[in-house]
Amino acid sequence: MIIGILGGGQLARMMALEGYPLGLEFIVLEPGPEACAAPVAKQIRAAYDDEAALTELAHRADVITYEFENVPAASVKFLTEHSNEVAVYPPPQALAMAQDRLNEKTLFRELNIDTPAFAAVDSLAELALAMKTIGWPAVIKTRTQGYDGKGQAVLREEADLAPAWAQLKGVPAIVEAFVPFDREISVIAVRNREGQIVCYPITENSHKEGMLRLSIAQENDPAQPLAVKYATALLEKLDYVGVLALELFQVGDQLLANEFAPRVHNSGHWTQNGAKCSQFENHIRAVAGLPLGQTHAQGHAAMVNLIGGLPASEAVLNHTHAHLHLYGKSPRPGRKVGHINLQTQDQQAFDSELKSLISLAENC
Repeated sequence: MIIGILGGGQLARMMALEGYPLGLEFIVLEPGPEACAAPVAKQIRAAYDDEAALTELAHRADVITYEFENVPAASVKFLTEHSNEVAVYPPPQALAMAQDRLNEKTLFRELNIDTPAFAAVDSLAELALAMKTIGWPAVIKTRTQGYDGKGQAVLREEADLAPAWAQLKGVPAIVEAFVPFDREISVIAVRNREGQIVCYPITENSHKEGMLRLSIAQENDPAQPLAVKYATALLEKLDYVGVLALELFQVGDQLLANEFAPRVHNSGHWTQNGAKCSQFENHIRAVAGLPLGQTHAQGHAAMVNLIGGLPASEAVLNHTHAHLHLYGKSPRPGRKVGHINLQTQDQQAFDSELKSLISLAENC
């Protein structure tokens, strides 16, 4: 079986690496000349909305998926409507929903998934009016195209409104109440073609400058049942196939949905070494029509992101329980170039090595 992937970045690379032991092959549609996935997959080099390239991908693949949510929804729709040869998972309605924060938050509310207070704003005047209801502080975000902290600004006082609106360049936006959360968590869930759903233990996440820096798996966490309930509602409503990540703020016993990603997710990278079946393998299993794998954590597990630069490999691998994953990218500020997974049954060793690895990542 040949799996086609829209996008050729590190997520596509890791899907292919997990899929090859299953006897699967991969082909990516990626416009970039230095695709991370190129060493492990064939590449069609073309724009994501190139209909001839999309048609070629449909001819060459047995099933198609995508690695990030900024793939044009129209491209996925084109594949589903103009090709009788190949299925596309997750479905286009999930991608379109995740690409618009207003529609996404509205869906959460329809499914009785709690969210921060929010309002749509299309002008500076509407923003000023919305703040009377939302209150201070708040966060304004573009409805589309935002990720890793991009396309958003914090509003702390009335003087912030005009500069923030200018920063977002006047595009349709959503303003949300700022959440004084106890912690940020996410749940990675996967649903197959038959409707079976399995979920990984939730992860507790730490961000800096809008980018994920650290994820720690939390087996048997009290928040797990509610997080799974929310993720299950999304999967079933969207008739979803594949991996979905739901990001949440925890405030006391309440979970407030921030956003969902219709793809494998950075906060689930720990599963490569910390679970019997990783999120990447389970995503491939789901879209390929194969049985899903086990999702429980194997001991203590965490992921440390490498952003902007790389530590010496020897410095990482000197840690007995560390696993280094590099993406083949040249370092530059703000760029995800790799990650370190940590997995061990020994709590003391886990705590000690994690502290050291975080220091390595921060100083590379």
